[in-house]
Amino acid sequence: MIGVISLAAVAVWQFYVFVTFKDGTGLADVQGGRLHLWVAVGLGLSACIATFLILSVFLRHDRSDEMHITSQPS
Repeated sequence: MIGVISLAAVAVWQFYVFVTFKDGTGLADVQGGRLHLWVAVGLGLSACIATFLILSVFLRHDRSDEMHITSQPS
């Protein structure tokens, strides 16, 4: 779980670096920090997938519990 939180934190940091990226003259440059944006998207997607997998393991249903059908189909 700490790994997922770390992935999300680094993703947020990379997105912040993308938003505040400046060129050599000190002006905001949206095109120059594209690598930071893709790193942020990749890490964010990885954090979401890891969270889904962790939750699917911890919240799985009891496999030994059987479902009994009591009515006949019509």
